[in-house]
Amino acid sequence: MVQDKFGRRLTVQDSAFVYFERDEAPMHLGSLGIYEGRIPFQRFVDHLNGRIRLIPRYRQRLMFVPLNIAFPTWEDDPEFDILDHIHRVSLPPPGDDDQLARLAGELWAPPLSRTKPLWELFLIEDLPGDRTALLAKVHHCMIDGVSGIELLMAALDISPEPSPPQPEDSPFAPGPISSGGTRLVDALFHQVDQAIKTVADFQQSLLSPRKRLGRSTETFRDLAQLAPLFTNSVPETPFNAPLSGRRSIVWSEMSFDEIRSIRRALGGTVNDVALTIVSGALQRYLELHGQSTDGLDLRVMTPVNIRREDEKGKLGNRISAMFVPLPVGISDPVERAKIVRERVEALKEANQARAVDTLLRMFDIAPVPLIATVGSGPWAGNTLLNLVCTNVPGPMIPLYCVGHRLQAHYPLVPLTWELGIAVGITSYDQTLYFAFTVDSKVVPDAKRFKEFLDQSFLELRTAAGVTPADLPVVISGPAIELPPARETPRARASADVQWPGAI
Repeated sequence: MVQDKFGRRLTVQDSAFVYFERDEAPMHLGSLGIYEGRIPFQRFVDHLNGRIRLIPRYRQRLMFVPLNIAFPTWEDDPEFDILDHIHRVSLPPPGDDDQLARLAGELWAPPLSRTKPLWELFLIEDLPGDRTALLAKVHHCMIDGVSGIELLMAALDISPEPSPPQPEDSPFAPGPISSGGTRLVDALFHQVDQAIKTVADFQQSLLSPRKRLGRSTETFRDLAQLAPLFTNSVPETPFNAPLSGRRSIVWSEMSFDEIRSIRRALGGTVNDVALTIVSGALQRYLELHGQSTDGLDLRVMTPVNIRREDEKGKLGNRISAMFVPLPVGISDPVERAKIVRERVEALKEANQARAVDTLLRMFDIAPVPLIATVGSGPWAGNTLLNLVCTNVPGPMIPLYCVGHRLQAHYPLVPLTWELGIAVGITSYDQTLYFAFTVDSKVVPDAKRFKEFLDQSFLELRTAAGVTPADLPVVISGPAIELPPARETPRARASADVQWPGAI
């Protein structure tokens, strides 16, 4: 029987990111990194060329099966050339961080070409302050946030002077891409193999009827728990609208030590604090556009890593999600933090992430042609969620690229399905980084999110009684004068400070 080599067939979750992709909603994720000094282009190319063997998926192409009778597979690309994936870009005048943000949005917007491995890197030169930026784009069918961080660790170094990479045991010399007929035969054998496993699992369950009944009851409870998500529509907002394909990126950063101090003062987790800050920014944005926020909740989807220990280091997607009602109608930041914490704890206690995973796994038995057809069909209106906010822990030590220290690392996430805003959050080197990826037609005033995010952080920090940390902050752009934080019952310190940011 023909078997898929090296697990190269996409899973249903990986394939969904392929089938549901649109020109106006490309499904890649990645990051914008800012590095000290000027990274020599050729040295960077040689560096990555020496590491690419560590991530063989990056030399493979996505190949579809005729008639879509099975999910696509990965095959070694006989025409792979790393120079097709690394591009040298000069930041045009005036060369400031506003210009960098515009350029990053333009580079981020187009979909990745499916005629080659699904990733690109843009080395952006001529940044002010003798810096270099690196914009990374990787298709979501290859990685999720966690495996993306693992990829970062493979491509970068913990020392400015690392040991040279070991040469490959044998040169990369793949044969020709398999024909459509071969892929069709492999898919048919794969389908038979899966059918045999399904029958075997069913027979095994007949031997344990009590266990089978328990699983069925658990599945029913999980699906019943999710019913309100589909019966209760989310509120309308200015940023929930059909997408145009144009993109803008806005970013900011905050001291991780101060975030942890807020967590200790108010309880909860670092992610709860981050969601509270995002809630305050969203409240300000909605009020700016004349929308009443009194008693308003926005529903945010937060991806949840369900990758097992034995799956670490593997690419692909192993994620579920929670749907958190963000209390944007609460003005008191301490009360807002309390509500966020309680709601997230309740969802964890109910194990909503397991329930969502149960729902997603039901698609494992759906016919692949049906999934492909539905994915490429017209989108229904979005009544399920208002935005996506993902928080992926990153390395808390400095990293280096060919000897140049990574100063800042902003995570970028895709937009889809009338979601004009997506928020990426990650930690790196004692700093918490936020990036808003927005559709610039749906959200033409994206800069306000950076301003509102900083205001929300300062307001929460003041209310929690946290004094500014005496740690140096990486300044990635001009300081912005912010208005005073809102008065709250627990305000203990002045918020009349400047917060450095990128835009």
